[in-house]
Amino acid sequence: MSHTEHKNINKIVAISAAVLALVLLLLYMQGSFVSKVEPGLSPLANNSSIPESDTVVVEKKRVGNILTWPGTVRSRTVANIAPRITARIIELKVHAGDKVKKGDVIARLDERETRAQENAALAALAGANAQANRAKADEQRTRSLYSKEAATRENFDAAVARAKEEQAGVNQAISGVSEIKTHLADTVLLAPFDGIIVKRLREPGDMGLPGVPVVTMQTPKGLRLEADVPAACAGRLGAGMGVTVRIDALGQTVNAQIDEISPDVDPQTRTQLIKVALPAIEGLQPGFFGWLEQACEQQEALLIPASAVQHIGQLEVVTVVSEGRPLMRHIRTAKTFGGQIDVISGLDAGETVIINPRQAH
Repeated sequence: MSHTEHKNINKIVAISAAVLALVLLLLYMQGSFVSKVEPGLSPLANNSSIPESDTVVVEKKRVGNILTWPGTVRSRTVANIAPRITARIIELKVHAGDKVKKGDVIARLDERETRAQENAALAALAGANAQANRAKADEQRTRSLYSKEAATRENFDAAVARAKEEQAGVNQAISGVSEIKTHLADTVLLAPFDGIIVKRLREPGDMGLPGVPVVTMQTPKGLRLEADVPAACAGRLGAGMGVTVRIDALGQTVNAQIDEISPDVDPQTRTQLIKVALPAIEGLQPGFFGWLEQACEQQEALLIPASAVQHIGQLEVVTVVSEGRPLMRHIRTAKTFGGQIDVISGLDAGETVIINPRQAH
């Protein structure tokens, strides 16, 4: 016999042995080698008494059906940075995601027209001051002449009135200069607080208009998850209620509280905006994607502790106590509810299972 033939025979023998072992295991799981055992049960070697503290009775309970809704992390404090004057944007120093400090320059507007207005206002102020100085000098000279009875009362009153009028012109010119300087300061847009730029809404070269935002920024403190929830479920929620939030980017699931529920229902989606106050989470920033998890509808579930379930390959099994003996049972499970799991086949309400089956074997 050649080496190759000998190798092929060994391979066939190994495969046959593996198949036979698998068949025997399945027959054992079905109770084929033990008399008086129902199908699906496999008796375990240890028949000693099992403490009640290690067992639990299978119960059917009504539980909340946990649903999830997508949401976005946003800040309580949001600011739209907009010009107060009409001027072209010549520089925009920030992009979405940039961190800024209070007082940092966000954008600069074209100041040439405002600067020309300032120069004209300063020239008008200089002229008004000159006129006021001459009028003041005339008033003093006329006052001196009037005291010496060298000028009439009418001349004196006219000089006083003219001095007051010219001084009023100076005050008006000063106000004009002050207003222009304010407009000049408005050509530089500054960050009102420490925060993060979340939207860049304009580009250099665009016309800046009063009240039209150039960027939107938020503070990283006091973050909330905002999610649109179907009105039917939102009606069962309330401010202060505890919910669960999952932030996939950070791989974290946290407990949080509903902070605000919008009373308005979107007529197209039939949803309401839910705002959930988030605890301090390292690395969390406005704009992150998250999930709001909360029970909405009630359903009946056959619950057992998750620790009672063992996994043998892809099979799920539990150890059932039948007539005082531990027997292995194949089951199928669905959702988990905290530390419990819903059994959808293989168990009935009222049966007893072992919580820590490995200790009972």
